[in-house]
Amino acid sequence: MKKKLGVIGGMGPEATAYFYEEVIRHTKADCDQDHLDMTILSHASMPDRTKAIQTGESRKLLQAMAEDIRIMEAVGAANLAIPCNTSHYFYDQIQEMTDIPIIHMPRETIRYAKSHYENVKRIGIMGTDGTVSAGIYRKECEALGIEEIVPSEKRQKDVMSLIYDDVKAGKKGDYQKFERVMEEFIKKDCDVVILACTEISVFKKDHVLPEICLDAMDVLIRESIMRSGACYQ
Repeated sequence: MKKKLGVIGGMGPEATAYFYEEVIRHTKADCDQDHLDMTILSHASMPDRTKAIQTGESRKLLQAMAEDIRIMEAVGAANLAIPCNTSHYFYDQIQEMTDIPIIHMPRETIRYAKSHYENVKRIGIMGTDGTVSAGIYRKECEALGIEEIVPSEKRQKDVMSLIYDDVKAGKKGDYQKFERVMEEFIKKDCDVVILACTEISVFKKDHVLPEICLDAMDVLIRESIMRSGACYQ
């Protein structure tokens, strides 16, 4: 029996649209009725997650999340997906707001990397300043005995520019910025590089990326489909 999936999105809107498209594409279905029932909130006015982490001013963000949670409870969502890596810094606080299970994208991504890549010892994290500085993925890596590798200050500026100046601004993204970061990760002997920002997931649509790249969005999509009682393809 399939269960309704709730999605708290809009962080950013294009990433949420991509998430929806990919859930449809990867759900094994022969007709409309085989697809998932979903309620998607595109909460584009949600306060910036990186800013909330860096300033410690998270009240408005958490208040907005609480309002979205109430909507999801009202529509009968059985599981929640939040296609925004940085927001998972507040995962425990958000989960405490509801009994609806929230899929932990960073945790499931590191678990997937550990089980699907051979002898994973070092994982590179390509995400926002908030995701990187807060150690959102570091905690999950350490739990499985994996070393987290983050970009140098110079390369992290490339990541942030790719996310904010390019993708969030509606551009396809400068591949040279991405390539410079990847070259650094490879020199640091990373076995896997996590695309730990949903804007980089959108960037991936228009570019061919190295095989060692694992998109956290892809893992969230897979978990969302399977937990909702459908078949992933």
